[in-house]
Amino acid sequence: MIANSITLSRLPLLVLIIVLLYQPLGNWRIVAAPLILLLIALDSVDGIVARRLGQTSILGSVLDIAADRTVEFLLWVVFADLGLIPIVIPLVVLTRGVFVDAIRAVAPARGLKPFDLMRSRLGRFLVKSPWLRTPFALAKAVAFFLLALAHGLQTVGQASAATMLLFAQGTAWGALALCLLRGVPVLIEGPRALTDTSK
Repeated sequence: MIANSITLSRLPLLVLIIVLLYQPLGNWRIVAAPLILLLIALDSVDGIVARRLGQTSILGSVLDIAADRTVEFLLWVVFADLGLIPIVIPLVVLTRGVFVDAIRAVAPARGLKPFDLMRSRLGRFLVKSPWLRTPFALAKAVAFFLLALAHGLQTVGQASAATMLLFAQGTAWGALALCLLRGVPVLIEGPRALTDTSK
């Protein structure tokens, strides 16, 4: 299916981006920044194609989630390894991701969709609402793009790199805050929903 091919195409692109970020020449590192935007845009493209061509499937949704997690986790780790962000950011993101995904993975066995685990109005708003999902996605995209760009500009000696890096780091901390804000309700309400015998 075309949509799944688009999803899977993100993985070699991710590898290329990581290779570019570790190149000694700043110009190659700078090239990684727009490629990160393409990588993130493809996440929306695969969903649009799947819906338009009627190719939505359980496999497609699983591949999409796996690709999303791989992109997010690896980029956070790479940027920490490059010394652009503190290691605590990827450590918290990884821990949150593992626990939230583990809880959500059990939902189908109880006859629930992952978002059905949220029972409270606040929990549903924090986890499902586009008012938080969209800013979270944008914060990650901006942080990844600016971190890559600042990394490249530092190498070529641009004075603006330091200011850009500070802004990128602030955005990364903002993304982490949103990550936790959206994950905590799953950790609190998910286990209750999974052990609720009235369902």
